[in-house]
Amino acid sequence: MTGVSTEATDLVLDEIEDGVSILTLNNPRRRNAVSSQLLSRLKEKLDAVAVNDEVRVVIIRAEGPVYSSGHDLKELLEGDEANNAHVFGMATVVMEAIRLLPQPVIAEVGGLATAAGCQLVASCDMAVASEEARFATPGVRNGLFCITPGVALARAVPQKKAMEMLLTGMPISANEALQFGLVSRVVPAEELHEQTMELAQHVSAASSYTLAIGKRSFYAQIGLDYGPAYEVAEKLMTENMQAHDAHEGIDAFLSKRQPEWRDR
Repeated sequence: MTGVSTEATDLVLDEIEDGVSILTLNNPRRRNAVSSQLLSRLKEKLDAVAVNDEVRVVIIRAEGPVYSSGHDLKELLEGDEANNAHVFGMATVVMEAIRLLPQPVIAEVGGLATAAGCQLVASCDMAVASEEARFATPGVRNGLFCITPGVALARAVPQKKAMEMLLTGMPISANEALQFGLVSRVVPAEELHEQTMELAQHVSAASSYTLAIGKRSFYAQIGLDYGPAYEVAEKLMTENMQAHDAHEGIDAFLSKRQPEWRDR
């Protein structure tokens, strides 16, 4: 295991295990609130991961019983318009950093994820939740509608379910989150990290080049109509086919051997 952060006050801990970067939200006393400080630290960690050739997959997890309670409401209440704009803008930067990161990102959710915490889960490429996890966008009850969390939520779950969550603030269970597509799978609490790591290691067996172009192509076409989507997909698949790892992978498959990736 390498790259371990040992500073107890670090809001985001990091370690690398077998090519998997594990980023841990580390402010359980404040329910891992998405403060400007936590967002800044998470962005620093993501930037470091993006250029680390050792990392093939990322997991974002949390210490304590709450995955994240969302924005730090005290910080928002005490801030002026410029401060509030900075916080919301920083949150967007982090969510977009996850989407644009070359490596696939998995949320490992063991507890409650609300508002911007739910947005964080929805922004990850995959999410593994324990049976005890819950998800909500309760801002409407506090007079601050979950407008920015709704961007990611509406792209992860069907529109009417997203509107129900946003308009009522009522939490949904892990199984409901699975049913509506907010999470990829639900597992027993005691198996959460083990099964998340198994998923990450299964993904990491692929060429990192192939994973990166695959992730990029998915998000490039997902919001387009069929015609434009296929145009984007054809271009990127042709680009993929020119890569060494595509030739190596296909030859290995036809030869019934294990591929030797060069990650390019």
